[in-house]
Amino acid sequence: MLDLRKLDHLIAVAEEGGFTRAAERLHLTQQALSTSVRALEREVGVPLLDRQGGRVTVLPAGAALIEDARVLHGLARSAVRRARAVGRDEPETLRVGHTPAVTGEEVSVLVAAARAAHPGLRAESHQRYPDDLADDLTAGRLDLGLCRGMRAPHGLVRATLARHRLRVAVAADHPLAGRPAVALADLRDQRILVWGTPGRSSYTDFLLDQCRRAGFEPRHERSELQGTPPATAVIGTDAVAFVTLAPGPAADGRVRVLDLEPAVHAPLHALWPQHTTSPARTAFLDAAAG
Repeated sequence: MLDLRKLDHLIAVAEEGGFTRAAERLHLTQQALSTSVRALEREVGVPLLDRQGGRVTVLPAGAALIEDARVLHGLARSAVRRARAVGRDEPETLRVGHTPAVTGEEVSVLVAAARAAHPGLRAESHQRYPDDLADDLTAGRLDLGLCRGMRAPHGLVRATLARHRLRVAVAADHPLAGRPAVALADLRDQRILVWGTPGRSSYTDFLLDQCRRAGFEPRHERSELQGTPPATAVIGTDAVAFVTLAPGPAADGRVRVLDLEPAVHAPLHALWPQHTTSPARTAFLDAAAG
């Protein structure tokens, strides 16, 4: 059986780029750290690091082990946390993370539905950027992630919970603000704000692809207001943004949310660590599916 501490040592060497800084980080001597990694290599049966030329390079076998090791650590943390809660007869608190593409209001609606079906359910909500959300789920710091379009990283599973109608947010003084609805073609000459980087964000790619399907290449730029509700990014600009809010005024009347015709629906996805047990998460997912 692999020693999780030795896996920690390997991860530290890989992240710090060598034994000196990794040893400082772990409060070990370089000799002790080197001995630990050598022992791990003997247990695995293949080299994990290339130490030639005075530099440390992670070999493919080491990279594969590190990827799985992060998942193993998360599983261990989740198992210990659950055992402590059961042993202390404490109610489980579902730790929900969500990306900025999923509003706090949307999370609250889902939690309320779960609490209606399971009155004893407790939950807390945390906004995370996509990479941080994946890291916290893998590490066992969150039990459930809500996102739009994120692929499931190694060790996580994904399910589609719902599809929400996509709408367009504009500033209250924008020329389109007086319309009850717009078509995608109406956005041909508009500056479109997105939050992720095209090619690196599945949700951004999804939004831009809707424009391309309508027959035009979108003029897009990444919003400078990262982490804020998407509708607020258009305040004081002539840009537009895709949102999932209800139509009408928003942000204290400084924003108008317009229906998109014909309707386009954006997926709401749930991510969670594979092979972990959480009755509260199961209750949440059951309520969302119902």
